[in-house]
Amino acid sequence: MKVKIIAKDNYVAVRKLRKAFQVMNGASADVCIAVGGDGTFVLAASQFDGPILPIRGNEKGSAGFYADVGIEDIDRVIRLLKSGSYTVEALSRKLTALHAGRRSYAVNEVALKSDGEEIYFTVYDRSDGRRERIYPFVMSGDGMLVTGEVGSTAYNRSANGPIMLTDKVVCLTFLNCDGPYKNPIVMDSSSSIEVMVEKGSGLLKCDNKVVARLSKGGRFSVGMSDREVRVIRLNGAAEPTRRKLKRLIMRKAVDSVQ
Repeated sequence: MKVKIIAKDNYVAVRKLRKAFQVMNGASADVCIAVGGDGTFVLAASQFDGPILPIRGNEKGSAGFYADVGIEDIDRVIRLLKSGSYTVEALSRKLTALHAGRRSYAVNEVALKSDGEEIYFTVYDRSDGRRERIYPFVMSGDGMLVTGEVGSTAYNRSANGPIMLTDKVVCLTFLNCDGPYKNPIVMDSSSSIEVMVEKGSGLLKCDNKVVARLSKGGRFSVGMSDREVRVIRLNGAAEPTRRKLKRLIMRKAVDSVQ
């Protein structure tokens, strides 16, 4: 098996992986092994279109929500991979942002972030070929996020957005916005969302990477793409979602008191 390895640190476990498999640097690998937290997993998904095996590292504050196994399980991981004891699962699809004819992709979220002062913007639903305002007023604040299932446990969760356990929806989460209604909105994943800047300036980001600078009149659209985020599930090692949530909550609770 040819593998691509993306790791936050040079763990002893990573050295074991390099000895066990043929390591490739490019897209010709069969599998990408991402050792670290959720950020490492997102980095892997942005660089590699094939299946990814996420393995939790042991860094403080690393949630590793999408990993079923930890770095302490590396011998078992190697054995199962070599024996073909795994399945490939489509976890979600990547988001796509379209601005000025240029298309960018995101695993976690597409974000509009104010560039200094607060930004004023309107949000539209362009589904079914129609363009209708989601809110009948202009939003103002630090910006907004559009996220799917994978990204719902990342920046979206920190911004008090919901954790979503289905890939059938996308969520709009607003960042410190004023207005009579500023709660997150959950929409069907087939929705096409358009955002237009009314006043101020902001940055269009995909997974925290700046892809455009927007000022008054600037606009972009967001929707789910056809590109899948696929993960490897090792036989007998699947961690139930309920347990993942408990681990995530407990890890954050411990970090908050240290």
